[in-house]
Amino acid sequence: MSLTAAPAARTRVAAAKSRDAFYDNAKYLAIVLVAMGHAWEPLRDDSRAAAALYTTVYAFHMPAFIVISGYFSRSFDASPGRLKRLITGVAVPYVVFEVAYTLFKRTAGDDPDYPISLLDPWYLTWFLIALFVWRLTTPLWKVIRWPLPLALAIAALASVSPSIGDDLDLQRVLQFLPFFVLGLCLKPEHFQLVRRKEARILAVPVFAAALLFAYWAVPRMNAAWFYRRDSAQELGAPGWTGVAMTPAMFGCSAILVACFLAWVPGRRLWFTALGAGTLYGYLLHGFLAKGSRFWDWYEVDWVHTPWGEIVVTLAAAAVITALCTPPVQRAFRFVMEPRMKWAFKREPESSG
Repeated sequence: MSLTAAPAARTRVAAAKSRDAFYDNAKYLAIVLVAMGHAWEPLRDDSRAAAALYTTVYAFHMPAFIVISGYFSRSFDASPGRLKRLITGVAVPYVVFEVAYTLFKRTAGDDPDYPISLLDPWYLTWFLIALFVWRLTTPLWKVIRWPLPLALAIAALASVSPSIGDDLDLQRVLQFLPFFVLGLCLKPEHFQLVRRKEARILAVPVFAAALLFAYWAVPRMNAAWFYRRDSAQELGAPGWTGVAMTPAMFGCSAILVACFLAWVPGRRLWFTALGAGTLYGYLLHGFLAKGSRFWDWYEVDWVHTPWGEIVVTLAAAAVITALCTPPVQRAFRFVMEPRMKWAFKREPESSG
């Protein structure tokens, strides 16, 4: 290791030690649930239990991830340094993976004419463009008197506006916005509340009730409501239902996020360090998630048996875990966290 690399390595180690293990554990467990949800999607038609698990997880896994993203965006102030990190850590990966996913769909998906479009995110890249927009608006939410009610009003209006279209996946940007704003509004003491023993105990019957309700709702409710990518009218419902469903689903998701966080361990565990690589796992596992459909992996009969569903679940957890590891982070850091000093003006040194 060179003399210049040694201080940088020590800095990264010190930063890792200073991180609160709770948040890294939460990010890792949330991304595991994301991968499991994608793995369960093709199993829903054959198993009501799998569909109930899928619906329950989709009610809170991305909201949990977005709440945590909002919480750690509180310090964003549009300063040059933070804008640079926003470009290198969010905008550049968005462009790279949007192109990569499109090329993958053209080849593995046998769709050679599928267009490259930076305005129409495909599959998982919607989260990056949404995070870019949300973080840019952070200073605005920090000066508004009632940020969360306003964000909910915006989400409700989006849910009844089919004319929004697919550009930048704006429906998802706006309908998931309240969770990001909720994260901005949270303080450390709010997380301490859900980490109490009483909260962990209460989370058990709440999750049990959610699973029972999901089992009942599977044949009666369109799970696409939880994707938040369409308006109410596009889901075949009257427009007014979007206004009603937005706060109702937000409340349900927020309760389940709190229950999820109540179960997250606060001490350092074997997977704690993987919490720093969740965005790597999120974007990279998409190739396997889509590839499994392109290559007909779910056409095998045994996959649709109870044992097959368990194997698929464990495989999804193992794959996403491997993709969050430090070796994978090092291999893909050049596109996920490029330094790009050549692209930015040098900041003037302060005098005096």
